[in-house]
Amino acid sequence: MSRNFTSDNVTPACAAIMAALQAANVDAVPSYGGDAYTARLEALLTQIFETDVAAFPVATGTAANALALAQLTPPYGTVICHEAAHVATDECGAPEFFMGGGKLTGLPSGDGKIRADQVAAVVALADSMGVHHVKPAAVSLTQSTEWGTVYSLDQVAELSAMAKRHGLRVHMDGARFANALVHLGCTPAAATWRSGVDVLSLGATKNGALAAEVVVFFDPTLAREVDRRRKRAGHLWSKMRFLSAQLVAYLEDDLWLHNARQANAMAAELARGFGALPGARLLQTTDANEVFVALPERQVAVLERAGFGFYRWPGCPVTDGEAAIRLVTSYATQARDVAVLLDAAHAAARA
Repeated sequence: MSRNFTSDNVTPACAAIMAALQAANVDAVPSYGGDAYTARLEALLTQIFETDVAAFPVATGTAANALALAQLTPPYGTVICHEAAHVATDECGAPEFFMGGGKLTGLPSGDGKIRADQVAAVVALADSMGVHHVKPAAVSLTQSTEWGTVYSLDQVAELSAMAKRHGLRVHMDGARFANALVHLGCTPAAATWRSGVDVLSLGATKNGALAAEVVVFFDPTLAREVDRRRKRAGHLWSKMRFLSAQLVAYLEDDLWLHNARQANAMAAELARGFGALPGARLLQTTDANEVFVALPERQVAVLERAGFGFYRWPGCPVTDGEAAIRLVTSYATQARDVAVLLDAAHAAARA
């Protein structure tokens, strides 16, 4: 039983991923991505997304985002994103570093999703300032968002259309893309390039992999020289088979969707439980696998003393005496884990 709801990064790698790594750990195979696992991965992504893609496995989500945005944005450009986006708050300036001077323009909203009219306003300001202002080059959407919400297909399409109208490319940070896809109930193609997305940072680490992400370009002509960017960034693994084998196992037989369904279902159960808890307020809709709730400070302290792990979350609208917390579920979260937490929360409320 686990009492740790701090993140989906705290889980072990799932058994199928570890088995795939063990199976790949035999014989001598070509290095630097010349192996059959990497070729299988690109073919699998082409099949899943129903279009030819150019795919670049890397070890971390930060690398995936930074390399993708650097490919889309010149040093005098800016990427429009939500102010709480991972690229803006949790990557230690990596996107700006790899863009060689490019900036991030963060936009506010209460649910983690930016709007097309906000993008239009940023573009209009840049146009009015001319050469004195950074040039908008790309829009980055986090799916699912840092607030656990999910852009609808219409919202992605509207934002993409606005971006393309002004010559901007569209990047999707898909660290939790599988969770969003399960919520949307659509095909991977519909959720990405058919809605106007140019490049996806497809995450696996939060959803069962040991350490594996992949940058997916839906227009391979946009990927020119990304292989050199990856090499310079230190993410061209000589033993690339061990990245690709994880990703192949992740995508084959719908493991990624199976894992995401479990995580989402456990988050929905948590949300239902906290929604019925006296004194608790859900702060966001629970679309994927993150739950944001405001509780009386006393109840939060009781849960912390009982050994439950979660983050106190800044920037949430709380009243005096309340604290906002974030709880994250994963493929490894079980119904008994959720039940134990909810039982403890109800006991704290009664006390």
